[in-house]
Amino acid sequence: MCREDPDLPVCVEQTVLVWAPLGFLWLCAPWHIAVLCRKATPTKHLSKLYLCKQIVVGLLFLTAIAGLAVTLGEDYGPTRDTTATEKNPWVFYANPILFAVSWILLVLCQEGVRRREGAVDSTTLFLFWLILVVCDVFPFQTLLREALRMGEIPDLPRFCLFYISFGLELIALILSAFADVPREAEDLVKKNPEVGAAFLSRITFNWFNSMVLNGFKRPLVQKDLWELSEAESTLQISQRFQQTMQTELKAARTRLQTKMRKRGEEKASKGQGEGLQNEHQNRLGKGVSQDVLMMEEKGDKKEKKKEEKKKKKKEEKEDYPKSWLIPTIATTFKRVLWESAIFKLITDLLSFASPQILKLMISFTMDKSIYTWTGYMYAVLLILVAIFQSLFLQQYFQRCFVLGMKVKTAIMAAVYKKALVVSNDARKESTVGETVNLMSADAHRFNDVVNFIHLLWSCPLQIALAIAFLWIELGPAVLAGLAVMVLMVPINGLLANMSKNVQIENMRYKDKRMKIVNEMLNGIKILKLYAWEPSFQNQVMGIREQELVVMRKFAYLSSVSTFVFSCAPALVSLATFAVFVAVDSENVLDAGKAFTSISLFNILRFPLAFLPMLIAAMVQTSVSKKRLEKFLGGDDLDTNIVRHDPSFNTAVSVCNGTFAWEKHAEPVLKNVSLEIKPGKLVAVVGVVGSGKSSLISAMLGEMHSSKGFINVQGSVAFVPQQAWIQNATLRDNILFGYPLEDSRFQATLEACALGPDLELLPGGDQTEIGEKGINLSGGQKQRVSLARAAYSQADVYLLDDPLSAVDSHVGKHLFEEVVGPKGILKDKTRILVTHGVSFLPYVDEIIVLKEGCVSEVGSYQSLKDSKGAFSEFLDTYAKDEGKKHTDSTSDGEEVGLVPDLQDPQADTPPEDIVSMTLRRESSIRRSQRNGSVRLRKNSSLKKPKPPADDETKKGQRLIEKETMETGQVKFSVYLQYLRAMGWGYSTMFFLVYFIQNVAFIGQNLWLSDWTNDAEDYYNKTYPNWKRDTRIGVFGALGVVQGVFVFMGTLLLANGSINASRILHSRLLNNILRVPMMFFDTTPSGRVVNRFAKDIFTVDEAIPQSFRSWIMCFLGVLGTLFVICLATPIFTAIIIPLAVVYYFVQRFYVASSRQLRRLDSVSRSPIYSHFGETVSGLSVIRAYGHQDRFLKHNEKIIDENLKSVYLWIISNRWLAIRLEFLGNLVVFFSALLAVIARDSLDSGLVGLSISYALNVTQTLNWLVRMTSELETNIVAVERVSEYTEIENEADWVSEIRPPEKWPEAGRLRFENFKVRYRPELDLVLHGITCDIDSTEKIGIVGRTGAGKSSLTNCLFRIIEAAEGRILIDGTDIATLGLHDLRTRLTIIPQDPVLFSGTLRMNLDPFETFSDEEIWRVLELSHLKEYVGGLQEGLTHEVSEGGENLSIGQRQLLCLARALLRKSRILILDEATAAVDLETDSLIQKTIRREFSHCTVLTIAHRLHSILDSSRVMVLDAGKIVEFDSPSTLFNKQGHFYSMARDAGITTVDSTALDSTALDSTAL
Repeated sequence: MCREDPDLPVCVEQTVLVWAPLGFLWLCAPWHIAVLCRKATPTKHLSKLYLCKQIVVGLLFLTAIAGLAVTLGEDYGPTRDTTATEKNPWVFYANPILFAVSWILLVLCQEGVRRREGAVDSTTLFLFWLILVVCDVFPFQTLLREALRMGEIPDLPRFCLFYISFGLELIALILSAFADVPREAEDLVKKNPEVGAAFLSRITFNWFNSMVLNGFKRPLVQKDLWELSEAESTLQISQRFQQTMQTELKAARTRLQTKMRKRGEEKASKGQGEGLQNEHQNRLGKGVSQDVLMMEEKGDKKEKKKEEKKKKKKEEKEDYPKSWLIPTIATTFKRVLWESAIFKLITDLLSFASPQILKLMISFTMDKSIYTWTGYMYAVLLILVAIFQSLFLQQYFQRCFVLGMKVKTAIMAAVYKKALVVSNDARKESTVGETVNLMSADAHRFNDVVNFIHLLWSCPLQIALAIAFLWIELGPAVLAGLAVMVLMVPINGLLANMSKNVQIENMRYKDKRMKIVNEMLNGIKILKLYAWEPSFQNQVMGIREQELVVMRKFAYLSSVSTFVFSCAPALVSLATFAVFVAVDSENVLDAGKAFTSISLFNILRFPLAFLPMLIAAMVQTSVSKKRLEKFLGGDDLDTNIVRHDPSFNTAVSVCNGTFAWEKHAEPVLKNVSLEIKPGKLVAVVGVVGSGKSSLISAMLGEMHSSKGFINVQGSVAFVPQQAWIQNATLRDNILFGYPLEDSRFQATLEACALGPDLELLPGGDQTEIGEKGINLSGGQKQRVSLARAAYSQADVYLLDDPLSAVDSHVGKHLFEEVVGPKGILKDKTRILVTHGVSFLPYVDEIIVLKEGCVSEVGSYQSLKDSKGAFSEFLDTYAKDEGKKHTDSTSDGEEVGLVPDLQDPQADTPPEDIVSMTLRRESSIRRSQRNGSVRLRKNSSLKKPKPPADDETKKGQRLIEKETMETGQVKFSVYLQYLRAMGWGYSTMFFLVYFIQNVAFIGQNLWLSDWTNDAEDYYNKTYPNWKRDTRIGVFGALGVVQGVFVFMGTLLLANGSINASRILHSRLLNNILRVPMMFFDTTPSGRVVNRFAKDIFTVDEAIPQSFRSWIMCFLGVLGTLFVICLATPIFTAIIIPLAVVYYFVQRFYVASSRQLRRLDSVSRSPIYSHFGETVSGLSVIRAYGHQDRFLKHNEKIIDENLKSVYLWIISNRWLAIRLEFLGNLVVFFSALLAVIARDSLDSGLVGLSISYALNVTQTLNWLVRMTSELETNIVAVERVSEYTEIENEADWVSEIRPPEKWPEAGRLRFENFKVRYRPELDLVLHGITCDIDSTEKIGIVGRTGAGKSSLTNCLFRIIEAAEGRILIDGTDIATLGLHDLRTRLTIIPQDPVLFSGTLRMNLDPFETFSDEEIWRVLELSHLKEYVGGLQEGLTHEVSEGGENLSIGQRQLLCLARALLRKSRILILDEATAAVDLETDSLIQKTIRREFSHCTVLTIAHRLHSILDSSRVMVLDAGKIVEFDSPSTLFNKQGHFYSMARDAGITTVDSTALDSTALDSTAL
């Protein structure tokens, strides 16, 4: 330091500076050379770059040899100076030899790099060249200055050789900075540039430039994104995770079993004799399943049993394998964890170097005797430390974020995989929504925590180091500051704990609200028909209010903790400085001490602020961890129930099997033994609830077997009772993953009567089918489902009543062509559950089930003759051979066939319940086809012309692509949010934060002034009053900051809750008012996403990022202000820096925002696919297609990861560039301080540099926050997008109908035309008719004739295109929708119930008294059932009404109608899935109770309308016949042919006998 010029001694330059880089090379060489020793590495081509590198090294080798030659020549050559006594020093021999050996080594190393698989450059070699060049800079300038000083070159040959080799080294360094991409990898590099990025490009993320540029020019789309590398792909991640998981889970299960055994022993020792229960105690991950109410006996015995069960369930809820998830994650990703830990450690250590350099810098400005070059050296050191810190930090962050992404992916894949094999018990635990939540919310929590996991050890480390350095500065005074910090910890712990409880409560309300929203969207059609929207809106708003109360609590808590936090640094520094000055009058606060301390305190702020946040996040994650461990650790489906033993000579054998839906449930099938020979057609019959569907489920292995087993030979195809349709093209639904064979495909379509449908569908077999198959009618869905089975060419076919959802003639056709003795499956084993008596004579064998037991087995004839249960049953029903078959079939046009079940345990596997939620009636499907499946020869249907190309495209896509905003988020969106907050709150909030910032700057300026006292009072005693003033003002400013932060946070909390309330209620309000059309073309997932993800963002993320943004923004302004105050010339540098900053930021935000949007859009399919999988589980398992679905899931997660990964990189790309800018700010503020050292006081220098050191982080945060705010504000944009959808007509208009309207109930259609969407064809073509008061009208017609469209028009679900409908002379188009809909009543096809009380399902507005409700329950034959329930009317109905049988649901719908007492009743007859008793009950009640009403019945069975006053026959949207049934029958037109198809021979007699007839089904 004491030299005037910064030079090193020559001996150091010749030895240390030469050996250091070479030593580094020798250390790294073995790793490269090892590659050469391996056998058979495929030799790549020699690139130009590689040859250049080798040539340069060759030349360097020659210089080394030349150097050796020169020395030898001088010592021993002929020209040597004989007079000289001493020879050259040994270094001149050693160095050239070392170099020569090293260059040979290097040639080998470079060859090794070339041969290494996938290597494009070498980090170690690049670093070697860099170190070498840096070390050679010293002798470079020494030699030059020496020569200039002497005016001549003393040692010319060595001088020349040094500069030649220096030039070559420089060239080598430049060459080694480029990537050498082999030809065979070029395509790969195009798809994923990261693979071909060189070391420098990798650490600065330069390879990402092209993407940023792309994103700046135009919004990025999915196909712009690069491929993932192997290591990031879902397949790789999930495989590694699964392997580790298996071992960890096994260990956890063992631990659980020992625990259970101990508990069992304890119980036994208590001697409560609960031996029976202990048997079951060993089960593992089984939690509660709802106590299913058995609906028959309600005895005391039952109750007692139930209590015991509940107690046991409670214990079991806690029993699942615990604490294995975290070890699994740690083991799977240990390498990344270690790498990132090392980077983090280096960064932390480097961050403490800056304050030390700052201290030296301040002493340099104070002590004018130090040479100027030291100042410049400090400035350079500052920027070097800063640059290294940035590089390491970004590597650390990148590792951590990628790790977070991988953990999330692994969890998502694991949840999906588990869902495919999960047992029914475990499935009962959680609804589909909850399972999807595991995949979205819980996996995401892990992602967030893993990002910052290293802070767990890094924060304490930083705190410890900071305290150590502070001790060196201020001595024991630090303890005062430390004490303040320690006091903060319990306060924060308390706050964190309170927040956690609030958060749990919050999640509970969120789940509750989402459940109702979900049900609302699923049952939206019913809400509209009954005009029940306000009731549900109020329910949701009620829960939302509770949720907001909890959110406000949370916000207040967090503002208290923010207050504690913002006060912490001020209090700490106050305590420390005050104690330091007060302890000893000798202690004077000088600039060096104060600002070094301040920058150390600044380092302290981060870990102190982060630790509690991290702990809170970990607490939240622990909740997720429990949920995930419970789900992933649950029981799998037992695959051993169904064996595949080829030695059996039967196709299917059931040996003495007893089966239940859950381990502890009552068995549904008892002691069943069956043998079914290969190639036979076997029918399974029995009354509703006798266990037919359960038998099929048992054969699929979906049930728990308590004894016995099942053997099935060969592959299985399954047609469920409720068709499960994927959101894919029609063709994909039928092929179901099998390769397309055209002839077989056509034959299948033909047999399943799908030909005519394909002509009507806009895209033929390429038509996209919506979620849950919403654009197909019930019958079509069932036929597609059957076609899927037929195409699969399996050995055993399990058909669960597929024929009940289709028209009678279609049913006949399907039986003949597919299932029956002459069908395409005639050689296969077929097990057919059926209600159709007419098919029975054609089957090989009939199995009769009664109450879960096989009562008879035999052929049709033998069973008929045996006079057993079967023959009685036939005698009752089959009076007339011709009538048999109609009754069991239905026209399926809209029958989303509902499984027949009496109690949920009996006949429905849980997933049917899920898919039952509600098929929306296909309001679109008929719009896309006018006509129906005709199998009669004299078909009057003309084939429509094939549509033109552009039309095909239009109709083919039913589900609109999710719109994605592109480009910058409009400023209006921000304003919209601020407006929702309230302008008062917004401005106050900004003002308060501004004042807080002013106080902060003031405090530091006061400090810098205080430090100047050290010079003023040099060697004088420091007056006490001055000391007290200094401390007082300093402290006061600190407290002011805290108070203002607290106020600001409170203001923001209230404002943001206002905004949340307003945005949510607007969204809800509007969604309930949009027309039905919207729901038909929008997947419900998309709407749910608005209510879940986007509202969550508005609630929680936006206020956070808004606050951070304001604080960062003001922080940056403050910093620049202070630096300019210290060194005014700095203003000149701000301008170019600001320009660069602006451009980097704009570039980044454009790409980053688009990547975020792509992320959201590509995330939706993951969840929809998951939901679809869960609802179609039994089908997927039956066909054994779990692997295909797993693959598909991997594919869609990968698509999502592409955008997530690039988004992570984009953040690092930005951060590294901004940190360089920040580092320049530091450098310039230091440099200017050195230049102007004479005019500056040390206090200001310290202040400006310590501020500059802080600016890097703040700048980085500012851009991150800007972008995050932009990203999050997109949620407001998305929510408002759905608040601006066009509404249907007003609920209440100016024209109000009279109180009693409609009194007569007269209907009149005048030239009524309607279409579903403006661009589609008419569905009803000019309907004109009059219907008198109290007339009973039957409406018939083939599928797609427009029957349901007619009812939709009465309720104005679709609006008229032309013409009008008059009710009692009032045009319904003039009324408000609610006025209209509340005065009409419909009993819909699907009995939809909502979760809530029975009472709420009947009367959501609570307008009726209990007496009235009991009266209608009596009329609808439910009184004794409801009376028998413990809770009576407040009995909770579960989601979708699962805990009631279909019949009971249908009767509840009848009760709804009876309550409303309107004069016009529309019956969308849905008796197909109801057993006969219920059916006749419903018919009788309707006839009796609605005799004074106008009744329109849409008939699916002709029998039920034979007693109507008139029948309307619709065909292709026109009325073709309209008269009394007998007239029409004698006319021998359309009606006659339909009646004949249905086996009706005469009409007159039937009117009286129709009730008997209605019971002809099985």
